[in-house]
Amino acid sequence: MKTQFNPLNETVQPKVHQILDAWLNYLSSQRRLSPKTVSSYTEDMKSFFDFLFTSFQKPVDTALLQELAVTDFRAYLAWRSQNHIDRTSIARGMSAIKNFFKYMMWQNILQNKSVMAVRVARSHHHLPHPITPDQAKEFLDFAFKINKKEWAGWRDKALFTIMYGCGLRIAEALALNVKDVLPVPDILRIKGKGNKERLVPVLPAVKRTLQTYLNHHPHPLPEYPLFVGTHGDRINPGVVQRNVRHIRKMMGLSETVTPHALRHSFATHLLQNGGDLRSVQELLGHSSLSATQRYTKVTTKDMERIYQKAHPRAIH
Repeated sequence: MKTQFNPLNETVQPKVHQILDAWLNYLSSQRRLSPKTVSSYTEDMKSFFDFLFTSFQKPVDTALLQELAVTDFRAYLAWRSQNHIDRTSIARGMSAIKNFFKYMMWQNILQNKSVMAVRVARSHHHLPHPITPDQAKEFLDFAFKINKKEWAGWRDKALFTIMYGCGLRIAEALALNVKDVLPVPDILRIKGKGNKERLVPVLPAVKRTLQTYLNHHPHPLPEYPLFVGTHGDRINPGVVQRNVRHIRKMMGLSETVTPHALRHSFATHLLQNGGDLRSVQELLGHSSLSATQRYTKVTTKDMERIYQKAHPRAIH
């Protein structure tokens, strides 16, 4: 894994380039972080090094990194905030910097623990915006209708059905190959974030839709991508997002309805119908229970709204 910096970039000394490359390779090959996360961390470090170069008026070397104080890291956070970077991105950037310094200390390159004392204000977690079960059914019907070609209609319906019916992330669904679902299984093996595998039950309705799509698949060979574009290659996530925008416009849904909203809806509907939190955590592939607990807030809000609207003793 190579950084996105020009080796001759004046902001960073070659030695720091080498350390950065080794760290990114470690994240990718050993920690098995996703390419998207590694790319984001690369951009975060580029921003940090640009700030240091501007602040100290010299290329960043290990001696400079060794001498950085808590005030320097806080100045960087303030600079990002002044440039209207959102809290989530600032927090992720600080996480990248801390990880980089931990790596350097682990490798005995330097010992600077100042960065560990820096705290970033927590970002406000926006609650998921699920759609209702009836809207989900209508959404899947529209997915078929918006395509001129029948096979593409079944493709989109199968894609959104498996995302909603199995709680898959868009990247997880698009990574599937024909061999993963041929024959259509009762249990689907999914490789999620950090290459962590989980098993997800395939509901009968999902199986039927997948089988119909496989019967219309233009290249139903085992090694081919399951969800293909018009040229036979793996469909681009941007195309999927565009189709979702089209569907939500036709249905009059809000802009909060994204491909990921189908996964949110999967979790929310399970909890609303008696699913326990630990099971939903396993099905979603969340590493921590706190990530799954966000969905309980959604269902609690739903219950409060229903109570206020329908209960005879509710205060209006």
